This record gives sequence, C-alpha cells and structure tokens, in this order.
Amino acid sequence: MYKKILLLMDCSPVDDVILNHIKDLAKIHHSSVHLFHVVHAHTLDQERVLSAKTEISILKALKMLQDEHIDASYSIGEGEPAEEVLKKTCTEQWDLIALATHGHKALADFIFGSVSNTLKHKINVPLLIVKGKPE
Repeated sequence: MYKKILLLMDCSPVDDVILNHIKDLAKIHHSSVHLFHVVHAHTLDQERVLSAKTEISILKALKMLQDEHIDASYSIGEGEPAEEVLKKTCTEQWDLIALATHGHKALADFIFGSVSNTLKHKINVPLLIVKGKPE
C-alpha cells in the first residue's frame, strides 16, 4: 500500500518519533523511504551551520533505516520550507507523506508557519502527522 514514502525531516529531536513509525511501516509494506529537509537560512553563515547540522541528522536517519534493510535515500532543499516541501510532493508519486510536528498552538503556527498545515490543505496524498518529542 505505501511503496514510496516521503519523510519530511525537521532535523531536531521531534524526528525520533516519526522515524520509528516510518521504520515499522516501511518494513510492513516493503516501502522505500525518501528523507527530505529544507534548510531555511537568512545569512550565509547560518546556511553553513544549518546545512552541516542537516547533513549529520539526515545521514544518521538514513543509516538507521538502511541498517534495518529499508531502501532509503535523501535530498536537501533550500528556501521557504512550505514552498519547497510542496514542490517536492509534486516531483514524484508518493504513497504517503510523513512528518513530526512540534505541537505549536495556533498563534505559533501563524508566526512560524506550519508545513503540516500547508500540506493538509494542498495535497491529495495520505499524510501522516505525529506529534514529536518536545525539544
């Protein structure tokens, strides 16, 4: 049922919860998993730091999935997270899109934006949203 899963990574502790869900789901469905994160930086220095952090986090998750014999790949985007994620959801036929949330309240979502809220209203692919661990 879920042969191709797009896993949106936050590159923070909230990822642990969704990774465990996706690991189990991928084993059951013999799925391939594509990890994706968007680096959102305002300066070149910030971009360097965030890109390095992203690569460490993504490669750790990739290794965890591959150690479980799950076909996994990754890519990293740059820009506004909601826009870049929407573009990524249109690049291939995904059977499931999954992400963890921080569990912000409505005001924080308004201030910080919410990728999950954007996806809920703009895609036609099943969406798995799991509340992640608090940072």
